[in-house]
Amino acid sequence: MEMSFRWYGPDDPVKLEDIRQIPQMKGIVSAIYDIPAGEVWPYDEIVKLRDAVAAHGMHLNVIESVPVHEDIKMGRGRRDELIENYKETIRNLAKAGIGTVCYNFMPVFDWTRIELDAPLPDGSNSLKYDEALVKDIDPLSGELTLPGWDLSYQTDDLKEIIDAYQDISEDQLFDNLIYFLERIIPVAEAEDVLMAIHPDDPPWGIFGLPRIITGAPALRKLFDAVPSRHNGITFCTGSYGSTPDNDLFEIIELAKERIHFVHARNVKWTGERSFQETSHSVHDGSLDMVGIVEKLIESGVDVPIRPDHGRMIWGETGRPGYGLYDRALGAAYLNGIIDTVNRK
Repeated sequence: MEMSFRWYGPDDPVKLEDIRQIPQMKGIVSAIYDIPAGEVWPYDEIVKLRDAVAAHGMHLNVIESVPVHEDIKMGRGRRDELIENYKETIRNLAKAGIGTVCYNFMPVFDWTRIELDAPLPDGSNSLKYDEALVKDIDPLSGELTLPGWDLSYQTDDLKEIIDAYQDISEDQLFDNLIYFLERIIPVAEAEDVLMAIHPDDPPWGIFGLPRIITGAPALRKLFDAVPSRHNGITFCTGSYGSTPDNDLFEIIELAKERIHFVHARNVKWTGERSFQETSHSVHDGSLDMVGIVEKLIESGVDVPIRPDHGRMIWGETGRPGYGLYDRALGAAYLNGIIDTVNRK
């Protein structure tokens, strides 16, 4: 597997010259962050991003993410026009030599946590989710904002969108995903771009919004509906693994030919539908990271892998979950597992 690192562009406090110093770091996972959802990504802008990464001795191996417009998710009238734009972005990415696109189909909000700096026993802090506290949050109040969320909506727009989703069932949302994929995947096949859907994070409904990419049953349904290999997944250990209801080894076995990208992080279950992110170490979290990576390799999964959300350690400040130090430790830990398994 190719060790990779998420980078948020020139404004990221973590610089490419620092990432390059992590042993065996080959790939950069990034995106163009100032283009609104639904618009075509210009080829020249993609090349600029690709070349900035290449100038530091690495390569842009995964785009995370090309956002899916809410009108596509809700099946509104503009979706065909927006899907055509998405197709053109795929073509431009392929022309620039980018072969993997991570995306999600989560309504309105991306990954959700209740605390960004919850303390851990070792003195570090990390991201935390507590179901009881989330139930008391009004998403329109502005009291909860997280890295990765699209904050471009005005409050009135956000209310209208959330209200509209109250009339959309999980089955309808899934049907809208298939409508999108049936039009996108032929382009992805023609351009040899692998589409890798990220699971819902956490993998259950929040704020009264439907969630559909939650575990093995959902993936079977997804693969049956659109059987192309180019319709694949991002295997995120921390998203699928945030509930003990998901067997990560079962998911790997089911999806091994469709896993195009791996997010590796550990979480500690703290209650029903509640968890906190930890170091990557098997000793700190509830997930068997050693066994998971071994299963991936033995299943023939040879794709970009990145250390996902890290703790904030050693006094580092910056984007919560996306500091340099702990993700670098995570990369080193994962490299050790990969080297040991490959040597066996």
